[in-house]
Amino acid sequence: MKPIDDIDRKILRILQDNGRMTNLNLSKEVGLSPAPTLERVRKLENKGYIRGYNADLDPVKLGLNLKVIIQISLIRQIDNAVQKFVDQIMDIDEVIECQQITGDYDYYIKVLVSDIAAYDKLVNDKLSKIEEIAQMRSSVILSTVKSVSSVPIK
Repeated sequence: MKPIDDIDRKILRILQDNGRMTNLNLSKEVGLSPAPTLERVRKLENKGYIRGYNADLDPVKLGLNLKVIIQISLIRQIDNAVQKFVDQIMDIDEVIECQQITGDYDYYIKVLVSDIAAYDKLVNDKLSKIEEIAQMRSSVILSTVKSVSSVPIK
């Protein structure tokens, strides 16, 4: 795959900050005419550099006031434990992030719920039913010091 150039990087930086920017304004920002700018954006989309365009929603305004990080260890003796776990986690809407990690735990998940009662219900009704989970350790997020959705582009 041909590496991207400085203009492509500039396009990516701008679109990260404002994915709704018109092609005309984007072309002015990067110093190209609209047609080549649009062609570059489409190539970046087709090559997978741009995976999509999303709205940044405020979870608190949607009543999702509690964010919890859960570290999970799996039972290794069960055949296909990893895939079974992943398949079940994918079906839980409250799980907004799931990452396989190194260290004492196998997975790190982040969940969003309305309150402690909703978290208790999530654990009891959904997570505890996943047989592949051997151990869970939860931490409630009290405040967020830094949270960005942008990728550092050099």
